[in-house]
Amino acid sequence: MTPLDKALRRELTIGDKPYTLTIDPDGLKLVEKGRRNGVEVRWSDLVSGNAGPAAASRASTTND
Repeated sequence: MTPLDKALRRELTIGDKPYTLTIDPDGLKLVEKGRRNGVEVRWSDLVSGNAGPAAASRASTTND
């Protein structure tokens, strides 16, 4: 298995909008392309079952 030691970025389309998914050693982040803020989930929150509330608390509603 290859260790995840640096960020891995991929583009995907959800509906008609392009998004950037970044996976790194700390967790993952999904951001609408051209924006700065999105949804971020830490690996520790994901395995503990707190991913939903943790991501909701860090999600931004501002469009930078």
